[in-house]
Amino acid sequence: MTKREEYELKTERLLTPIMEECNFELVDVEYVKEAGNWYLRAYIDKEGGITVDDCEVVSRRLSDLLDEKDYIPDAYILEVSSPGLGRQLKKDKDFKRSLGEEVEIKLYKAINKQKDFEGTLTDFDQEKLILKQADGTTMEFARADIAMVRLALDF
Repeated sequence: MTKREEYELKTERLLTPIMEECNFELVDVEYVKEAGNWYLRAYIDKEGGITVDDCEVVSRRLSDLLDEKDYIPDAYILEVSSPGLGRQLKKDKDFKRSLGEEVEIKLYKAINKQKDFEGTLTDFDQEKLILKQADGTTMEFARADIAMVRLALDF
């Protein structure tokens, strides 16, 4: 397990009781370096959507716990936010919730010179995702080949 994965897992464990108490869902935790700074991000959601006040409550409580546990030696910026409209789907619970929804898939390697696909998520398992495209064709993608999956933005 990498340090990044360890920090994310420990943070998820700290957040779980807060999420249960507030009736929120923990969508994801990520520890990433961007533009020379480390960020610890928690994405939360609830029925009807997350507000700025909800994020503030979680941020304050999590910040206190992080100060107490002090398991991340690097300087980092803590962010708590909604996953947004084009949320990434990473875990089985995300895929289950998104069955029948329009998604975008980006692959690591192109298939017939194409890396980006869009369609309705019709099924998934540990090994693959199945997408029904607008023309009615069904495509199967190995999860190991997928760089990113997110809900499609429809404007």
